[in-house]
Amino acid sequence: MHLKYESTLREPLVDGVKDYHQVTEDIISPIEAKPGKLWYVGFVISLMLLGFGIFSVTWEVYYGTGVWNLNKTVGWGWDITNFVWWVGIGHAGTLISAILLLFRQGWRTGVNRAAEAMTIFAVMCAGQFPIFHMGRVWMAFFVLPYPNTRGPLWVNFNSPLLWDVFAISTYFTVSLLFWYSGLIPDFATVRDRAKTKLRKLLYGIASFGWTGSTKHWQRHEALSLVLAGLSTPLVLSVHTIVSFDFATSVIPGWHTTIFPPYFVAGAIFSGFAMVQTLLIIVRKVLKLEEYITIGHMEAMNKVIVLTGSVVGCAYLTELFMAWYAGVPYEFATFYKYRAAGPLGWSYWIMMTCNVITPQVFWFRKMRRNVAVTFVMSIIVNIGMWFERFVIICTSLYRDYLPSSWSYYRPSWPEVGFYMGTFGLFFTCFFLFAKYFPVIAVAEIKSILKTSGESFKNGMQKYEEQPAEEFEAGLHHHDDHHHDTHGAVAHAHN
Repeated sequence: MHLKYESTLREPLVDGVKDYHQVTEDIISPIEAKPGKLWYVGFVISLMLLGFGIFSVTWEVYYGTGVWNLNKTVGWGWDITNFVWWVGIGHAGTLISAILLLFRQGWRTGVNRAAEAMTIFAVMCAGQFPIFHMGRVWMAFFVLPYPNTRGPLWVNFNSPLLWDVFAISTYFTVSLLFWYSGLIPDFATVRDRAKTKLRKLLYGIASFGWTGSTKHWQRHEALSLVLAGLSTPLVLSVHTIVSFDFATSVIPGWHTTIFPPYFVAGAIFSGFAMVQTLLIIVRKVLKLEEYITIGHMEAMNKVIVLTGSVVGCAYLTELFMAWYAGVPYEFATFYKYRAAGPLGWSYWIMMTCNVITPQVFWFRKMRRNVAVTFVMSIIVNIGMWFERFVIICTSLYRDYLPSSWSYYRPSWPEVGFYMGTFGLFFTCFFLFAKYFPVIAVAEIKSILKTSGESFKNGMQKYEEQPAEEFEAGLHHHDDHHHDTHGAVAHAHN
């Protein structure tokens, strides 16, 4: 018998004594049960926020962008800040899925499904901001390049805002396909366990007639690899293009070549933090601690401390270049108006949250502490929001003409719109947690025999006993009633 062997030094990715059937039970039974009171409370709050957001946006469209506190100097305010922030949050999902899949990282299996869902919902939130920022929303079709009867009037392909339209729509499409293709085998499992006809029908339609045959699995794996290959460059290009909104202009504080890598690192930083925030809550509420383990959190915290250090390095580089370049306007932007000046407080909040506090993750004890991780994940996202605010507002509020200098604070429709996107995000996430498997069942099964705790313990025994005895023990342990999907699924393991 050939045993697929993984180092016993590595901690297991699935805790507890599990067989295939138990994995299915643990992950799919929360979908079949009725949601608890907390779920309803959260869902109603999300819907209320969403309603307030719709009201704020309707108000803005009816009266025009004048109801936002944008002025002559600060032409971009909260809305573009929030747009960049939401796009950044949407980065971790595809990164966890695609890049870690290509690098064959086993720990992604516990967290990838929820992270991909988060990506899709975050991009849905982000896409609205530029559209409503246009003011005349009914003219939005002008940003799409289509053969038209307006003669030579085409969209401006030199505009980074147009590149955004391409980048974000492509990113959204590929992420959606990636997420959905992973859900198909799990939908089939839910369909086969369904008690009611309606449930069987709906999950049957969603699973596209999946049977779990070897051919299906081969196609599924091939598709996953192709989509991972497509979305890996997208992860890097989307936020690079978002950074071009700033870097291709000639405004002091924006016109730098460091923006693309700095934005990508910042996006991964905030995206991983948001995954932590959501998954810590999900694992507690749905009792999935054995699948989303402390090891998973530690791996994500390592990514957070790495990208946080990259971002900190970028901040210092900006300060150095502003001094070294000898351009008085650059120097003034960074030293007089960003680090000091009336909006200076936002700069120091950003520095504290993004550069200083994540350094606690250099200590293993802190990386593996659930409470610390949860608080830190929220602090990081507050810091990353302030980073976008600092880049946009502190570069704009002091113009070349002191007569047009201004201070910026948001109006209630701006705040309402932002709260509305939270409402949309959490409404979608609550529905996702109720009707979809939050963890990829099939993928957990694929690593169960190499990285599950009970099998790892078996490996240690294997080193101490003859192979025949061990094999007999494994067959006995592998419960006879595990479901067919898991069995067929992982014949290749």
